[in-house]
Amino acid sequence: MFCGSCMHDNTWARALMAAGAEVSLIPTYTPIRVDETDVSSPHVFFGGINVYLASKWRWWRAIPGFARRWLDHPAIIRLATRKAVSNDAAKLGQLTLDMLAGETGPQREQVEELAKFIGEQLRPDIVIFSNTLLAGAVRRIKQLFTGPVLCVLQGDDIFLDSLPDSHREPVLQALRNRARDFDGFITHSHYYAEHMQGMLFPNVGQVSNLPTTAGQVENLPHFHILPLGIDLTGHDGLPRPAGDPFTIGYFARLCPEKGLHLLVEAFARLHAKHPRTRLRVGGYLGERDRLYFAHVRSQAAQLGPACEFVGSPASQAEKVEFLKSLDVLSVPTVYREPKGLSILEALANGVPFVQPAHGAFPELLAATQGGLLFEPGNLDDLVAKWESLLRHPDERLRLAGAGQAMVRELYSSQAMAEQSWRLFDSLTRRQETARS
Repeated sequence: MFCGSCMHDNTWARALMAAGAEVSLIPTYTPIRVDETDVSSPHVFFGGINVYLASKWRWWRAIPGFARRWLDHPAIIRLATRKAVSNDAAKLGQLTLDMLAGETGPQREQVEELAKFIGEQLRPDIVIFSNTLLAGAVRRIKQLFTGPVLCVLQGDDIFLDSLPDSHREPVLQALRNRARDFDGFITHSHYYAEHMQGMLFPNVGQVSNLPTTAGQVENLPHFHILPLGIDLTGHDGLPRPAGDPFTIGYFARLCPEKGLHLLVEAFARLHAKHPRTRLRVGGYLGERDRLYFAHVRSQAAQLGPACEFVGSPASQAEKVEFLKSLDVLSVPTVYREPKGLSILEALANGVPFVQPAHGAFPELLAATQGGLLFEPGNLDDLVAKWESLLRHPDERLRLAGAGQAMVRELYSSQAMAEQSWRLFDSLTRRQETARS
């Protein structure tokens, strides 16, 4: 699949490289898939096949390493996952616990391999993990590596909240124990920093003035806010003039969490009053959500050609072409979105948004002035916001122009790299001072 977090991390790495940094982007479980130049390492750590088998069959670890290691080859992993691989939390509770067990669990060999690669071969200035579920490896890494180890939080709670009752609390306890091993956390919104602080450190209470004071409570890791960034190459052109038909777009994973069913229901209400409106839906469909998507398509059948499902664009050029065909983008997420990358991509192409007033979206609106917010779960309010843009094309163009300008100023990959560089430099200097 095209994973938004993987794509953003790849863009981040490329931007830092362009700014003069040496960056190693290390894939875990599977090779990454992106719609731009892939700068990740060809070596996959914690190869997904071996991780799964070691968790499922304890005797698997007794097999000599040379007899198992071939399963970590990227080509073998791609072959094994060519149709789908389950990332359904309801089925992965025990495997998650095994990963968090780190140096004492069934993945201790993989933990040792990663720790030695980082601490003895790579020897970087700073290490950044892409999610907390890899936290089991941090303790051993810090025995061999003396620099800062940070973690980016970008949707971890969604997976944790989906765990079955039998595993959710044990996983949370293990994660809270391991979270203190990090030297800091990075989020892309103040909302998510506060939310994850409450989840990882529930007994501390909310700390104001993030990120600077969060680390002053019981020696907790600091929380740092870094903006998202997108590579603006290929994202260009003027906002689309008044569309006929007026076209609403959806670009995200085709799943219940992203609210596709709510979008179709709301559009049906709009279309009943404005028959010339259209809905275009793009995004990745995973194996877990096929029954859900079939239900949504049957729900949309009454709309006929007014509702078009275009699938997942295979390249960045196709994605940009899709976005430029829209008058407005809406992804009415059910959960509180921690990032909102597709919103920035739409704005970069002159497409304003109408999003629920929760999660990171209010902060994106405040920064970009490129859209409207509706009351979460209130489809009448969503329809009303669409109608306001339909009836006032000049206002839609004003929002589109303002949003496009602010994305170029605040959310370019270059701006992300500059702010990252300043943060990393301050952290490494601080740790060097502490050691001396």
